[in-house]
Amino acid sequence: MSKTRVVLLIPTLDRSGAEKQFALLATRLPRTEFDVRTIALTRSGPYAEDLHAAGIPLAVIGKRSKFDPFSLWRLRAELKRQNPQILHTWLFAANAYGRLCASAIPRTKIVVSERCIDSWKAAWQLWLARRLISCTDRLVGNSPGVVEFYRGLGVPSQKLVYIPNGIDVPADSGTSGSMTLPRTREQILAELNLPPDSFVAGFVGRLAKQKRVEDLIWAVETLRQIRPQLRLVIVGDGPERQHLEQLAADVQCADSVRFLGHRNDASELFKAFDVFCLPSCFEGMSNSLMEAMVASRAVIASDIPPNRELVVQGETGFLFKPGDSVGVMQFLRRLMDDPELSARFGRAGRERIERDFSSQSMVNGYAELYRSLISSTDSASHSYS
Repeated sequence: MSKTRVVLLIPTLDRSGAEKQFALLATRLPRTEFDVRTIALTRSGPYAEDLHAAGIPLAVIGKRSKFDPFSLWRLRAELKRQNPQILHTWLFAANAYGRLCASAIPRTKIVVSERCIDSWKAAWQLWLARRLISCTDRLVGNSPGVVEFYRGLGVPSQKLVYIPNGIDVPADSGTSGSMTLPRTREQILAELNLPPDSFVAGFVGRLAKQKRVEDLIWAVETLRQIRPQLRLVIVGDGPERQHLEQLAADVQCADSVRFLGHRNDASELFKAFDVFCLPSCFEGMSNSLMEAMVASRAVIASDIPPNRELVVQGETGFLFKPGDSVGVMQFLRRLMDDPELSARFGRAGRERIERDFSSQSMVNGYAELYRSLISSTDSASHSYS
């Protein structure tokens, strides 16, 4: 039996959440059934190493501006050359460019991945998303909230699919997965120049306004007035980093906050956290939140639909209203004062991820979607009507 040729298209291979899921899917799809190829629309990045190690071909188009007609032409030519049976696009630019090339590959089934409730999109972007619905065979949301957002945008129910993110769950959550001996919590605290008795609140993610890390800094610094052992570790980079560092200096808490930037050992740093905090006002299904739960860490997260998919209030962590720094502070205090509750949340969170959000479940979901599209008798031609 011939293999199904699948091309996965994404803007970059930067070290971020969607890119991580992209690489995980590309390298885990059954090679006996799927001939997997990948395309980066704008540039390559760290996850190209994973693709290379798995023998997955990668083409880089080199898009240079928001709308680059030359890159659209190059993508169109590349897709005609590869002639996939399935084109699976990820994130706005790839979703748009991939579907704009639909006429070049009229018999290809097009799957679009949306990773967030995209309230940030401009009117022209939402208009384009509606315009391209006719070029879409399936739109996959990684949370029910994302699916409902695009249903409201006009995507027909029969084209909508929910497949949650997946994550590897190691046999021992205390190991980093590296060939070297993992560091202990005490060693990591010493490397960060933090006292051994610190209670560490951690954040991992892109430092963008939507993440509302400013709320977390205010909550931690306020609580530190009565719980001086509290510390905040921020892993990640982004456009808000300079502002956040200045805020920490202005409120005189720079000594208790660590800005670590991008770290290749982020998954191991979870061992230093007593609690993981995610104060975002909007998200997709957060990889870092899942990683914290896999590491058996109690979590405090904003009460938004994707986070509610992962965090069960009072069972695996606490949820608070976005922007509610006082709520963050109150939940942090409860976990600081009740280590047994914190440990119970951590155990329950890991069990939930292992049961419902494994990487194998995610891969199986996409594989079954591809199979159903290939076996479908629906017309494969696309139009812009």
